[in-house]
Formats: sequence, structure tokens, C-alpha cells
Amino acid sequence: MSEQAFLVLTALAEEPLHGYAIVQAVEQLSEGRTVLRVGTLYGVLDRLVADGLAERDREEVHQGRLRRYYRLTDSGVRALQAEVARLSANVRAASAVLRGRGLQAWAGRA
Repeated sequence: MSEQAFLVLTALAEEPLHGYAIVQAVEQLSEGRTVLRVGTLYGVLDRLVADGLAERDREEVHQGRLRRYYRLTDSGVRALQAEVARLSANVRAASAVLRGRGLQAWAGRA
């Protein structure tokens, strides 16, 4: 799973969101490390919908513009759980290797 897909699924785990709200949530979740452009976002959403991990929730008109909301499916929740477990295992393995070399696994922000 790409980092972008992981962050979009994470953003949708709380509640259905429209595109711009997803972009904002991803930026906040990643502490600014990932900034999705609109084209990238909708490419990720199209793949998640095609894979059954997300689906359209509803559409609303806001200030004359259509907002399409997306939500996580049950399969999306399971995929997010599996990816969290996979990433956590990778972090544990890398941390153990670094500790074996006498290094800290994470030294915080520079």
C-alpha cells in the first residue's frame, strides 16, 4: 500500500470526508510531509474505490460547487488494520537493528 493510500484511508477512518478535507487531513496526519495535489488525490481515491476499500458516501452542493464525500468500507478498515500491523512490525525490526548498533531508533525532529 502506498503512503498516500495509507494516509487517505487513515483520514477516512474517522468520518466521511470530501476531497479538500481529505487533502487537509492527510497534510495534518503526516505533519506536512505529504501534500496531495488534487489529481493525485482523485487517482488514489479511484484506486481505493475500485479495490473496494472506500466508497462514495454522498454528494452536497456547497457555494455552488459539488462536494463528493467518501467513506471507508469494512474492507478498507481491515486493510488499514493490516497495514498498521505491517508497518509496526517493520518499525520494531528496524528499531532492534539500530539498538543493536547502539543507536536510537528515533531521535525526533531535527
